[in-house]
Amino acid sequence: MTMATLLPVATASLRRRKAAFAGSYVALTLGVTLVATTGTLLDDTAGDDSPLGAPSLHKVLTFTAGMAAFVAVFVVAGTFAFAVAQRRQEIAMLRAVGATPRQVVLLITGEAAAVALAAAVSGCLLSLPAAPALAAWLVARGAAQAGFTSHPALTPMLVAAAVGLLVALLGALGAALRAGSVRAVEALGDAAVDRKVMTPLRWACAAAQLLALAGAVGYYLAAPSMPPAPGDQPDDPQLASQWVMAADLMTIAALALFAPLLVPLLVRAFSTPLRWTVAAAPLLARQNALTAVRRTVSTATPAFLTIALTGTAIGATAAFADAMTAQGRATAAARYVLRPGAVPLPVDTLARLTADRPGLRATATTPTVITGLGADTASFADHSEDSAASAPSAATVVTGDLATAWTLPAVEGSPADLHGATLAASVHQVRGHGWKLGDQVNLRLADGTVTSLRLALVYRTQLGLDEVLLSGDAVTAHLDGARPGAVHLSDAPAATYGGTLTDARTPGPDPGAHYAWIATSTILGPALLYALIAIVNTMVMSAADRRRDFAVLRLAGTVRRQVLSMVALEAVLVVATAAVLALAVTALTQWGATALIDHRILAGQTAIAFRLPWTPLAGAAAVCLVLAVLSSVIPSRLALTHGAR
Repeated sequence: MTMATLLPVATASLRRRKAAFAGSYVALTLGVTLVATTGTLLDDTAGDDSPLGAPSLHKVLTFTAGMAAFVAVFVVAGTFAFAVAQRRQEIAMLRAVGATPRQVVLLITGEAAAVALAAAVSGCLLSLPAAPALAAWLVARGAAQAGFTSHPALTPMLVAAAVGLLVALLGALGAALRAGSVRAVEALGDAAVDRKVMTPLRWACAAAQLLALAGAVGYYLAAPSMPPAPGDQPDDPQLASQWVMAADLMTIAALALFAPLLVPLLVRAFSTPLRWTVAAAPLLARQNALTAVRRTVSTATPAFLTIALTGTAIGATAAFADAMTAQGRATAAARYVLRPGAVPLPVDTLARLTADRPGLRATATTPTVITGLGADTASFADHSEDSAASAPSAATVVTGDLATAWTLPAVEGSPADLHGATLAASVHQVRGHGWKLGDQVNLRLADGTVTSLRLALVYRTQLGLDEVLLSGDAVTAHLDGARPGAVHLSDAPAATYGGTLTDARTPGPDPGAHYAWIATSTILGPALLYALIAIVNTMVMSAADRRRDFAVLRLAGTVRRQVLSMVALEAVLVVATAAVLALAVTALTQWGATALIDHRILAGQTAIAFRLPWTPLAGAAAVCLVLAVLSSVIPSRLALTHGAR
């Protein structure tokens, strides 16, 4: 059999399996759109690395793009592999009539390449309107400043298209190699039941993922005992949430790769009670889910990703928000905190408050941006053009007595020494820059002024506090009229000047925690929307491929209601399996995050309790269940109405 003979087969397959090809096209188109859109915004914010007490938009979009790529890779690879697996009977017939493994592989990969190329182009074109829409959404959520928008960029689109093409072809190629490796005499038998779903390549990827996860966790745990290195310290509490997110994604990826082993076990456990029923639909649903493992795994993967990402991201964000709030309460020395209300606080708020009420002890804190250049005064001229040395950092200007605002755990020095031309820094900032107590540290302030301040205090890093504190005595004149972000008070003031007064002992959520929730919704939103669409897409592909199965059941005397009940029960089993796996990974990662926070970050200063985000988990599972049932029952009903073709 020649390749020319197989071309009509490919054409007929395209006509007969429109749903499979359309599903692959939709999955890749939206995946490329998602990656290109987030990549374009990431390109627009390049160089925006100057946060004021919160992660910059560029950093948030970096995680958003990473999350989008993570979900897209799993969905696209799984969808193309599933589309090939749906053609087992057709491939078995080709092998039986003489098609060689090489011809089968070339046929399948050629079809996949044609679909993938069209989808990649479509995805890039769709990203042109999608990027401005996502930018507007970010502005509406408060994650970006007013006026932020996107500009078309060729590089992110080319990268997204290349990644999409590569992943699609690898997914199809892996399935094609499995199909082509079956001997002709075994082909028809192999088409009936899924065998060896856990392939050697999948075993290798899963093992590599576990090794990578173990290496990342081991490196993080060993970081405090390693020699200090320039730059950010891996064990810095301010970076802990990023490490936790990376570990969460690696854990989810590992579990997803082991899904062919885990899913059948869970389906068997959930469906055991159905063995004793006399109804046909439950028995058929159980047997179909256990027999067609590839179909079950492919349909469960998007639901697992949706629920697991929701649980792990929201759970970790809640844990760090709780830790930030608890630590802020533990270190609060002030009785009240005055923060901006509908309008910013006046520049001279501190002077007004103390004039209104003599004897009132108050400390104003103002966010700013600095550039650290090291502890050698003479080095400034040599490193002024050094981008690594001049990376901007968030800092807080403290005007007044530091001890009025916080009771910081001092490692070296005293809070009482923060006055005049001085600064305080966290232990991780000191370690990363090689500073020592008493060093003269060169800084470039926000207005470009260069000053030299003496390091007077080294304190244990706090989650809700910038890692550099500047004495207002030295830098207030260079703030260009910046308004206070908060004023810490020893007693109630006579007037609030439009601000919001809160009790420092029961402060409620930290403002940084509020921003963390905005960042989490920004990172999760696009990826979860895509995963939900993928659930519908995969279920429709699955239902459209089963017309002949439905026709056989109808000929055997099964009524339409029983067939639809069988399909609905299969969808329930799939989502239930995905939900249990997602709950397991959420519990594991949440336990790890809580232990890390309590023992490594809070370290006896305070503590948070282990708790699972039950409401988000239940909500995500419910949405997946509704979408899965509807997107499987409705196409199945249409298939039963029109009959098999």
